[in-house]
Amino acid sequence: MDPPRRRLPAALVVFLLLLAAASPVARAWKKDEFRNCNQTPFCKRARTRAPHSLDAPLSLAASSLAISPDGSISAELSHPSRPRPLVLRLSALPPHALRLQIDEDYSTATPPHRRFHVPDVLLPDLEARTLHLPEPKTAAGVSTVALSSDLDVVVRHDPFELAVRRAGSGDPVLSFNSHGLFDFEPMRESKPEDDTWEEHFRSHTDKRPRGPQSITFDLSFYGADFVYGLPEHGSTSLALRPTRGPGVEESEPYRLFNLDVFEYLHESPFGLYGSIPFMIGHGGRASSGFFWLNAAEMQIDVLAPGWDGVTDHENGRIDTLWMAEAGVIDAFFFVGSEPKDVIKQYISVTGTPSMPQQFATAYHQCRWNYRDEADVDGVDAGFDEHDIPYDVLWLDIEHTDGKRYFTWDHSAFPNPEEMQRKIADKGRKMVTIVDPHIKRDSSFHLHKEATDKGYYVKDANGNDFDGWCWPGSSSYPDMLNPEIREWWADKFSYENYKGSTPTLYIWNDMNEPSVFNGPEVTMPRDAMHYGDVEHRELHNAYGYYFHMATADGLLKRGEGKDRPFVLSRAFFAGSQRYGAVWTGDNSADWDHLKSSIPMVLTLGLTGLPFSGADIGGFFGNPEPDLLVRWYQVGAFYPFFRGHAHHDTKRREPWLFGERRTAIIREAIHMRYSLLPYFYTLFREASVNGIPVMRPLWLEFPDDKETYNNGEAFMVGPSLLAQGIYEEGQKSVSVYLPGKESWYDLRNGSPYKGSATHKLQVLEDSIPSFQRAGTIVPRKDRFRRSSTQMVNDPYTLVIALNSSGAGEGELYVDDGKSYEYQQGAFIHRRFVFADNKLTSFNIGPDDLGKKFRSDCVIERIIILGLRSGVKKAIIEPGNQELEIESGPISLRSGSSPVAPTIRRPNVCIADSWTIRIA
Repeated sequence: MDPPRRRLPAALVVFLLLLAAASPVARAWKKDEFRNCNQTPFCKRARTRAPHSLDAPLSLAASSLAISPDGSISAELSHPSRPRPLVLRLSALPPHALRLQIDEDYSTATPPHRRFHVPDVLLPDLEARTLHLPEPKTAAGVSTVALSSDLDVVVRHDPFELAVRRAGSGDPVLSFNSHGLFDFEPMRESKPEDDTWEEHFRSHTDKRPRGPQSITFDLSFYGADFVYGLPEHGSTSLALRPTRGPGVEESEPYRLFNLDVFEYLHESPFGLYGSIPFMIGHGGRASSGFFWLNAAEMQIDVLAPGWDGVTDHENGRIDTLWMAEAGVIDAFFFVGSEPKDVIKQYISVTGTPSMPQQFATAYHQCRWNYRDEADVDGVDAGFDEHDIPYDVLWLDIEHTDGKRYFTWDHSAFPNPEEMQRKIADKGRKMVTIVDPHIKRDSSFHLHKEATDKGYYVKDANGNDFDGWCWPGSSSYPDMLNPEIREWWADKFSYENYKGSTPTLYIWNDMNEPSVFNGPEVTMPRDAMHYGDVEHRELHNAYGYYFHMATADGLLKRGEGKDRPFVLSRAFFAGSQRYGAVWTGDNSADWDHLKSSIPMVLTLGLTGLPFSGADIGGFFGNPEPDLLVRWYQVGAFYPFFRGHAHHDTKRREPWLFGERRTAIIREAIHMRYSLLPYFYTLFREASVNGIPVMRPLWLEFPDDKETYNNGEAFMVGPSLLAQGIYEEGQKSVSVYLPGKESWYDLRNGSPYKGSATHKLQVLEDSIPSFQRAGTIVPRKDRFRRSSTQMVNDPYTLVIALNSSGAGEGELYVDDGKSYEYQQGAFIHRRFVFADNKLTSFNIGPDDLGKKFRSDCVIERIIILGLRSGVKKAIIEPGNQELEIESGPISLRSGSSPVAPTIRRPNVCIADSWTIRIA
């Protein structure tokens, strides 16, 4: 007789079904799991409106225009059919940014709920930096205000329209509502008897108890050939493609709605893990930007010429349509003489990126999951055995006790502190994962405390929201509440996070937030947050607040002395202040390798310079040649990490044969040699937001050939690389911009600028070049980790331009603390001109008193130096040195091809000159 079968508890059955649905096979991207515009009422309504067709166009009351004491301009927007007017506020920020704020006027008739203004994203000193606008000049229904010496703001009263124009010529740069599509659905006092506010998608119902509250407007960019931005979506195009209009096949708008998407499409406007509502327009005549601070779902159309039925469409104008489910208008218009100016203005509003620790800029090794301490030891030893450096080993969710974060599975990781100490002895670090879903287990102290304190997000009925994620039944801390963020930050102390050490850092995943049984795998929109805020109003910022609280926790743990490292999957405007992001659950295929470049470039353009894609693809087993090509490209990503799903085959770099191991080793070694250059670029990003990895047009803004090149990219101002994105590719065409030459990084061969070169594809490298007129600092001695390279000497690679000149920078600090904020750093500018290389101090005047390095320069390679030169002289001291032919790199088999000054041994902290005799 068969033994009696035990019936599983109903909750366990549901959980197992949900986990099955979350498997990579079941959870591959399925179109019908996510709403499209036609299934999203606010988007469907807005998209069907023709230009200038609104029944109730808003007008500005001229009599309401007034200058406020803070120097801003206020006015009233109204229409007789509206229950209450809107209040408009215009203010200016240096050097010439315009802020437009529009909300309902609650002084006349107060609805039951007020609209949500997103807090803690804009810098706290923004209002203090507001400029005083002059008195507007009004004539014939138009008011004009000088924004700066060369820009005016022009406001038409009826119907309301706003434009930023060039002073003098009157040429527009940006315009708001020039097509009459501005609509601001008023909050209702109560639901009409004959109306239903509910929305349904699949098995889910959104009761929408506060009714429709969407906002729509058209925005036009003038003098723009292309527009960019709006992460995050998969695309092989750097520029945003049109989504509506003549010549555009049926398409969706670009969706900004943070979602947990398994195996996302490499080419789709659907939203992924993060959202930044910032768009940049660029062309031969103008650079401009637009940022809308709103954390509700957005849909944005890029409209093809003729979308409005006008056949003589103005050349160089790109129209866009912005649609949001809720919120207010808090928008910024940026104008610059070049695109870097626009990025700097955006960063001046949302904050500069955090300066990472040195180790974080090196190579990271991750897998879901390294099984136990023996597995960790074996992987760590494998890197040493195969002479491959790495800095960080990561642990995914299986390291915990039953998916209870801040705990360890003591059968697999019985001695976590000793494990971390052994890794740290080699200068390496570890990272563990901490997600926002807390296991609903009465014996779990974190859940009990959050429940007792009332710290969870509530459902529509006021109970603690209960959703399903990796632990099963889970609840989510309400990170909108500053008190709860502070509580969460305390959990990272050594006392609270048992088994953690100073060399352990954090990874935030699933923080969109992901809810397996929720609508579109996320939290229901009618869930409730601190301050009577619906989830629909802040959804895109939930992960941002979680990232913020985690980074603050590591900052508190280190008593404000240790720079945090926190990687987050979800992001929003301002996330750059708290750490790195990555492109999520990509796939092991060539298309995802190719799309990673526009995705990472777009993140950089929108304020997130510290980003990358999982090397080899998270899902699936990459063929060995794809993995090799991914390492060669990934070595240039700002964030360089290998990662894989637990159902994939192991893919540590030495598992694919000796030849491929050697090529991967060379790619990682190249990254380590360039760490001084990368760290200098991260310093620049932390000061002004200019990204580490850049589209070509950011460095060559007048070169139209670069405007939609999403295959090649710049690393800083000096290096250009282009991946190999097709299997078995034999040749590749590479466009090298600018009038000056470029030098091959492998052998120093020169290539002409402003030309496309057809190159043979090589197995051991991808096309990569140094720009003539630049100087790149390197460290060429290979160690186990970047920490062990701290005292190693430097190499300078000088690529001379047609004038025989070049320049570059080197930034050095202690690589870990905040002492640099008090001037404890070295910052040098190297200039080669008139046959002399000179080191200038561009750091603090009291250099050496706060930070000192005894590192010296052991090699100077000069590409493009005239032949026959044999000697160099160091000044002061008149020390004479030989100039000999040497290799570009120190890898085995490299031939001596470039003039090299060996062992000048000048200190990087000192001022000196080396003269070519």
